[in-house]
Amino acid sequence: MSTPIAERLQALGITLPPVAVPAAAYVPFVRTGSLVFLSGHIAKRDGKPWVGQLGTDMDTETAKAAARAVAIDLLGTLQAAVGDLSKVKRIVKLLSLVNSAPTYTEHHLVTNGASELIGQVCGAEIGAHARSAFGVAQLPMGACVEIELIAEIE
Repeated sequence: MSTPIAERLQALGITLPPVAVPAAAYVPFVRTGSLVFLSGHIAKRDGKPWVGQLGTDMDTETAKAAARAVAIDLLGTLQAAVGDLSKVKRIVKLLSLVNSAPTYTEHHLVTNGASELIGQVCGAEIGAHARSAFGVAQLPMGACVEIELIAEIE
């Protein structure tokens, strides 16, 4: 049986990717009680880190697209963690790190790429989440964006 989340993914033409193999000494997710914590996912394009620094060599709209791509990867990991996205009761929080120059101030707009996609896929009731967006001097492998997610499950 199709669920609203599965239907929205299909309508958006999104196929969720498999869980990526961690690049260091960590696991992709941890379940504890009714919460699932997803490790940070970096932006990737064509299977490689989506490299760039906001305010230096990348613009906000491009990084917003990168954040959207991260959200798709996060949903793939979340599906692997819970088995079926219909078990997600709430996306609790996103934490977004944006590789940026000291003068860059549009981190929140970059992160909207992920927040908007999560809202589209999960719907307003499940997808509305708390969020933090930070600028950082650098991210692993030079990625432009890294995002982690916390979800409540049944």
